[in-house]
Amino acid sequence: MKLDEFRKRVFQEFGTDLNNATPANVRDFLDRMQLSDFATQRAQNPRVSLNDPSRSYEEIVKDTFAKILKLPAEEAVPLLWVIAFELSFSVIEYQYGEALETLFQNLD
Repeated sequence: MKLDEFRKRVFQEFGTDLNNATPANVRDFLDRMQLSDFATQRAQNPRVSLNDPSRSYEEIVKDTFAKILKLPAEEAVPLLWVIAFELSFSVIEYQYGEALETLFQNLD
């Protein structure tokens, strides 16, 4: 997906200042983006091949970021933005969970 199309989708979903982003709707948006991307790939090539020599999650992460660095900026920016956005909102969701846990700790 090109950067302009990606930017348009993000702004439609969350507003131009991302004011409407919450951990829940960010997760939903990212899931829909991933499903859409997977459907496009499956339409182009219906066979799925799992031929990855990586032996650990660490190797997969390194390989992914190495591949992203080789992409044109127009393609790399949306990928890196999605990763950063997802990680940031995961932290927010975790912090909300910790705060709520203390509220309900003594209800037993």
